Amino acid sequence: MTSADVIVIGGGMAGASAAYEIAALHRVVLLEREEFCGYHSTGRSAASFTENYGTSVIRRLAQASRAFFERPPPGFCDVALVAPRGILTIARADQLDALARAFERGRDLVPDIAEIGVAAAVTWIPILRRDYIAGAFLEPRSRDIDVHAVHQAFLKGFRSRGGTIVTDADVAVLERHHGRWHIKSRAGAFEAAVVVDAAGAWAEEVAAMAGVRPIGLVPKRRTAFSVDAPSGIDVASWALVDDVGGAFYFKPDAGRLLVSPADATPSPPTDAQPEEIDVAVGLDRLQRATTLAVPRITHKWAGLRSFVADGSPVVGWDDEVDGFFWLAAQGGYGIKTAPALARAVAGLIARDGLPRDLLDFGLDEWALGPARCRVAGAALAGN
Repeated sequence: MTSADVIVIGGGMAGASAAYEIAALHRVVLLEREEFCGYHSTGRSAASFTENYGTSVIRRLAQASRAFFERPPPGFCDVALVAPRGILTIARADQLDALARAFERGRDLVPDIAEIGVAAAVTWIPILRRDYIAGAFLEPRSRDIDVHAVHQAFLKGFRSRGGTIVTDADVAVLERHHGRWHIKSRAGAFEAAVVVDAAGAWAEEVAAMAGVRPIGLVPKRRTAFSVDAPSGIDVASWALVDDVGGAFYFKPDAGRLLVSPADATPSPPTDAQPEEIDVAVGLDRLQRATTLAVPRITHKWAGLRSFVADGSPVVGWDDEVDGFFWLAAQGGYGIKTAPALARAVAGLIARDGLPRDLLDFGLDEWALGPARCRVAGAALAGN
């Protein structure tokens, strides 16, 4: 039996970053069900940092995370964690009203978002069809995230703080006795006063083992694929191009273009695989918006993004079961919000509340915590 103060279940970005922050004050064990950490959603991310997408809570968490990505703690990592990559949001003529609404909403938190003329957009991204695009705006300070570097740095930093990582540790039993959680897994037995559920799409399965009521978590599949860049054109400086209606996006990636139909198909927790229909839909949308001829798909993959009804993360103590802490429902935004969420977790577990700077960004415990999900669910059931 291995004992700790806190056990974190899940070694993806959420669990790794939280374990890193918690380990500054507590003895922490990180349990990962796969042979290595980050196999599922973390390893399949589009790797984009933007302050202009997601709910208001997510956008504020991203704002609170920017400084960490741009100026990480000394010794955290020996490479840059982010690199410039603007986001160009485009619209057809029938989407101009939606574009105007998105632009105004974006300026509330990101005042340097700027409208860009069609001619300028096509000059910058020359494969855009002039008869398709009718309007656009640019978020100039968005970034590409080196997801692997960030994730590995959190894991390395966690170990340097005395933390223990155990892989191939699929949790089979999770029970509470005499104020301690007792876990049985393929990798052995563990016990701690606190369990942090950072199991991604499997978070409610972990909660059920602990006798914790669900929060309405729904994993949704997101598909992506790579295609060759247009011949003779250096795409490295291109922005990420995003459809204002959320129908597709594409961005440069390792000399090719990464494309997604931005699908969100409900799925059970699983090792998600791409469906041919989703790849075909994404390719069709790409070719309608651009002049790019695609003779082949070079690579395709899928991942799960987990949501609750209001689209914001669930981070906090369970309101019914002692010692059970939720870190779930990042909804595809868990990479860009990881630094802020991890510090939120550490503060709440230490019973210090949210860090002062997160409060200054307009965040609060209720907007993050699980109780809001159950209140909303009860209200819907009452109707």
